[in-house]
Amino acid sequence: MSQTSMARRELYFLNWFRLAQAMVYVLLAFGTLHDRLLLPDRPLVARAIAVSAVVYAVIALLRTRAWMQRPVGYTSVAIALDIAIAITAIVSMPNARLGIAMMLVLNLGGAALVMPMRLSLFFAAMATLGLLGQVFLPGRESSGGDLLENALFGIVYLASTALCNILGRQMRASEELAQRRGLDLANLAQVNEMIIRRMKTGVLLVDDGNQVHQFNESAWMLLGAPPMHQRDLGTLAPELSRRLFHWRHYGKLDETSISLAEGVPEVVPRFTRLAANDESNILIFLDDTSLVSRRAEELTLASLGRLSASIAHEIRNPLAAIRYSAQLLAESEDLVAADQRMVEIINNHCSRLNEIIENILQLSRRERSRPEALDLNAWALNFVDEYTESNDLGKDSLRAIVQPAAVEAVVDPQHLQQVVWNLVQNALRYGRMPGEPARVMLISRSASDVGPPLLEVVDRGPGIPTKVAAQIFEPFYTTHEYGTGLGLYLCKQMCEANQAELEYVPVAGGGSCFRITLPPTAQAPDAGN
Repeated sequence: MSQTSMARRELYFLNWFRLAQAMVYVLLAFGTLHDRLLLPDRPLVARAIAVSAVVYAVIALLRTRAWMQRPVGYTSVAIALDIAIAITAIVSMPNARLGIAMMLVLNLGGAALVMPMRLSLFFAAMATLGLLGQVFLPGRESSGGDLLENALFGIVYLASTALCNILGRQMRASEELAQRRGLDLANLAQVNEMIIRRMKTGVLLVDDGNQVHQFNESAWMLLGAPPMHQRDLGTLAPELSRRLFHWRHYGKLDETSISLAEGVPEVVPRFTRLAANDESNILIFLDDTSLVSRRAEELTLASLGRLSASIAHEIRNPLAAIRYSAQLLAESEDLVAADQRMVEIINNHCSRLNEIIENILQLSRRERSRPEALDLNAWALNFVDEYTESNDLGKDSLRAIVQPAAVEAVVDPQHLQQVVWNLVQNALRYGRMPGEPARVMLISRSASDVGPPLLEVVDRGPGIPTKVAAQIFEPFYTTHEYGTGLGLYLCKQMCEANQAELEYVPVAGGGSCFRITLPPTAQAPDAGN
């Protein structure tokens, strides 16, 4: 809390009191009382001081809001004027000196609520010196009793100023703590509201009149998106209202799943009281059974993935022994043609099984993506050079088509290398017409001037039938005799880990296109995916 806001009440109180104090000066200076004890010794001075005090008090009251910008500075000037006016009033109206001196206690105490301790005590000492000093003015009849009386007032000034300053500091600390706690509670309430609103579980608050007071977004969707003005639970969900009635009156809870509206998932309702002693307000939780099933499925798939990786690892050793034995058998000079064919079949299936094992192990130990900013044009040219150097293409061709302007994307280079390598190998193996060499292109471009960057592997083969294209990214789906069905599945998983999208696009006139849509540099993917 700022010092401006904390000093608001104190300054208003002090300025209103200052106006009342000025009116007292006016009554003393211009009063028609005939008691000589209350008449001023110096009427002209007393009246000038009274008028000045009124003008000053009105200006101070009107400028209170401006004073809040610099409360300590303005209060210091104001209390100095208060002391000067009070001392002058005592000199001109000595018969009223006790009342004026007592009113000055409130001025000093109110200022001490705003100012620091040292500054407050300084002005209290100045007021004390003023009282003591006016006793020795020329023409002033005084006695030892007056000096003692003023000294006692000085002690009161110092004590009340110190006390008010301490109270002011404690008050500001309490207000600051209260505001901080209020902000924490407001933030906590906002966070709770946000959590409840974004919960996948539907939440409703129903009173004893069967009226829905609040519900979150999930509950609204599970109720079939009813009109917002509709609040009667019996109209919104009759079956849910019936179950709530039985639970409220008979303690019976029906845990069978129900659908509250057409076209929405089934839910299992749960009821609980808003508070232990609150029988009127009931919280209803709607658990979406499809979410529960999906979580169970995810856990099952994760367990199966770990189990598959363990099984694949255990198969490698006996598989290596089988393959080695087949190779030794193939070297035998007494092997007949039929046995040689059997050995060839064993080797082919061993190779296929080994590839499946490698893909499964690769999926299980795949590291998180480490995205980097890449120029796809330069990357595509380097990839083609590296691939042609590592593989004998023969009559087949692989070329890169790039754009004049840079095509920048954010992706893990190792993941992208592996994905494109698999796609190019598939294109060279299957993307050819009978009796013709394969022609494969690696194209780097943007979808449009402001579109995402694209990387495409295009061939001029027979293409993929529509029914087959719908399943090619599923695990273990293959149309080739010795295929594993894991290559494209692995590529799609790696693309998703980089917030990229891999899709099959038919090519007009024949051929296939596997398109990778990558995030641009302004949309870097989360490395935790």
